[in-house]
Amino acid sequence: MSRETLVELNRRTVSHARAGTVPQAAEVAEVAASNYFDADRWEIEMDRVFRRTPLVLGFSSELREPNSYKAMEVAGMPVLIVRGADGELRAFVNTCSHRGAQLVEAGTGSTRRFTCPYHAWSYDTGGKLVGILDRDTFGEIDVDCHGLTSLPCAERSGIVFVTLRPGGTMDIDAHLCGYDAMLDHLGIADAWFVGSQTADGPNWKVAYDGYLDFYHLPILHKNTFGPDYANTAIYDAWGPHQRVTSPDQRMLAIGEIDESEWTDRHLTGGVWTIFPHVSIAGFDVRLDGVEGGGRMYMISTLYPGDTPDTSITYQNFLSTFEPTEEFTDAIAAQREFLLRVVVEEDYSTGKRIQKALKTGAKPSVMFGRNEAGGQRFHGWVDDIIAADDDEFAKLFANATTDFQP
Repeated sequence: MSRETLVELNRRTVSHARAGTVPQAAEVAEVAASNYFDADRWEIEMDRVFRRTPLVLGFSSELREPNSYKAMEVAGMPVLIVRGADGELRAFVNTCSHRGAQLVEAGTGSTRRFTCPYHAWSYDTGGKLVGILDRDTFGEIDVDCHGLTSLPCAERSGIVFVTLRPGGTMDIDAHLCGYDAMLDHLGIADAWFVGSQTADGPNWKVAYDGYLDFYHLPILHKNTFGPDYANTAIYDAWGPHQRVTSPDQRMLAIGEIDESEWTDRHLTGGVWTIFPHVSIAGFDVRLDGVEGGGRMYMISTLYPGDTPDTSITYQNFLSTFEPTEEFTDAIAAQREFLLRVVVEEDYSTGKRIQKALKTGAKPSVMFGRNEAGGQRFHGWVDDIIAADDDEFAKLFANATTDFQP
């Protein structure tokens, strides 16, 4: 069924490309400028968006082997993700039950035991407390009650989701609204992880607006890749998650191929976003005269910084082809180019936007009829911060797909 959906959406986009048309939202929408810098609003977003919503914190390709782990800090929460000896993926707060020390530093690795660097208490990969230094003199405690604190965790389509709420729950199927059936066609589950790098940005929403925005591509990126892209966009949504495509010359070329020969590569172009903080974009990496190569994904995971004015983005790179030695330099060059574009063009502009909005010169910003994706994103943020926990769950359980005609 997912392939049929992608074929139908491709057919629609090809039709728009041939006709020179694009679907539009019903009207221009406005978003309060203060939503991008108000400290109280930001605190609510941290609590109700980033601590309740499943976040993308890793990829199956980073944690394929039993006993592999990844540690990181997200929205003030130290997180430890572990592939247990039993093959199951779990997430914990990265803190010892004794006195709160973090068990491991940020990064990836492999271990059968996590030993606290402070007093050498140790835990297995299932989170169970298995060792207490000088246990006879410490005193009697129930080890079954003092394991690592769990965080809700799930894997879908090669992507690792974690909710930053100890003792909370995660309904990943309701959250994804069927979107994972589409993401399966990207091939991320079988990809190779080929590196990560970071970029400091403005307010998380200023930064994220850009990932949903094709309107700026030929303008802001005129000296890099912009001239190769149109500024038109079609937004399809599975609940809050959106795919952005353009009825451009690429779709015209695909339209010349018989539909029976459309591959996943033909069907999965554009930018795929996962609410509230992820963008997935594919790029070609090939070398003349060398076999292999193919699509490499930049999966940008964006998190709020320590203040409303800041954010940090991890650019994660996954290749759908085996990254043999011949492709090392080409992959590195593509990574360097994409970091430069984001830092020097997107986020440099975003930081200046952040300063300008805080002057109060304009009470709101606008999202045009051609910017339906930004309208939908901000609508979901507003709905989520207004919802209590019961209403929050219903927002996703009742969400539907919304394909532009």
